[in-house]
Amino acid sequence: MHTCRNCNQSFQTELALELHRDTCRKGQLFCQVCGERFQEGDATQDGWHYECPNEDCDGDGLTDDLYRVEDVRATTTH
Repeated sequence: MHTCRNCNQSFQTELALELHRDTCRKGQLFCQVCGERFQEGDATQDGWHYECPNEDCDGDGLTDDLYRVEDVRATTTH
């Protein structure tokens, strides 16, 4: 079984998991440099290194410049 680390949904194959990651609603990221929101799959090629997909932005690094949208919402509503 392959499980999405964002929403905990399980898939039979790694391919099914990869296809799901591109559209997972809980997998959205926010770039604090340019303010863009995008899917996690658009920000990484290998699942380890992340950078903002906006060509005009230098934001990179998960929890450096890029944050999960649900984490940003949780910290701003308190």
